[in-house]
Amino acid sequence: MRVFLDTNVLASAVATRGLCADVLREVLSSHDLIISKHLLNELKEVLQRKFGIPSPLISEFVDMLQQDTILVNPDNPPQIQIKDKDDLMILSAALTANADLLVTGDKELLALDKVKNLEIVSPRLFWNRLKAS
Repeated sequence: MRVFLDTNVLASAVATRGLCADVLREVLSSHDLIISKHLLNELKEVLQRKFGIPSPLISEFVDMLQQDTILVNPDNPPQIQIKDKDDLMILSAALTANADLLVTGDKELLALDKVKNLEIVSPRLFWNRLKAS
């Protein structure tokens, strides 16, 4: 399965132990993880500003992500009305890569439920589906 993990999921996976870390491990071991340059830039900023993670550790994590993932450059953002324009870039990257799932904790994105063939799910729903199959 082709999976795009949103910035908030990746940041939580790095900064805390728990569900998002489990989701990241599962995706890296059994699925195709899709990322974009925009996501990586946003991730670096969030990890440093919100979590105070030192730059060398952030660089190491980003380097690891770039080795084990599919990096896409998004096409034109979809014509969807959402407040956070950064979320449009995330959505665009997931759509450009033909991802099956966008896993996010963002309530506005989750409210979309599905855009074209892209299903938008929470980390909990993704995890529950994995465990049920």
